[in-house]
Amino acid sequence: MLEISPQKVAHVIIRAREFDVKVAAWGGEPTASEVEDNPEAVLEDLRDDPIVMELISFIDGMNVDEQESLVALMWIGRGTYEATELEEAKDTARSERVNATSAYLLGVPLLADYLEEGLEKLGFSVDDVESDVL
Repeated sequence: MLEISPQKVAHVIIRAREFDVKVAAWGGEPTASEVEDNPEAVLEDLRDDPIVMELISFIDGMNVDEQESLVALMWIGRGTYEATELEEAKDTARSERVNATSAYLLGVPLLADYLEEGLEKLGFSVDDVESDVL
């Protein structure tokens, strides 16, 4: 059984997508005039990016069972485990946890895609779940 609400997963997916569109920093914090002259400057991946900070806070604020389910769900979406192996994936997430879950997940390329795929493999309609969050 998934120990995290699909709505919480959808929140992570939505924020992770916003994080995924970021590009390497161009060299320092953009000033207001730079953003005005070049709107793409808001897409720079900066150290104290508010989206990243919110995502870290949101994931770190989850209880351990939710964090383990989130990692297991990502692994299922990535194909490391099958949907029928959810309990095994959660057990592995619990036993192999070394760093903060947020740090681990934010280091996974395509996190949003894997979480979305994981939800679908477990029978959730991602469109319905995301529309509940939006």
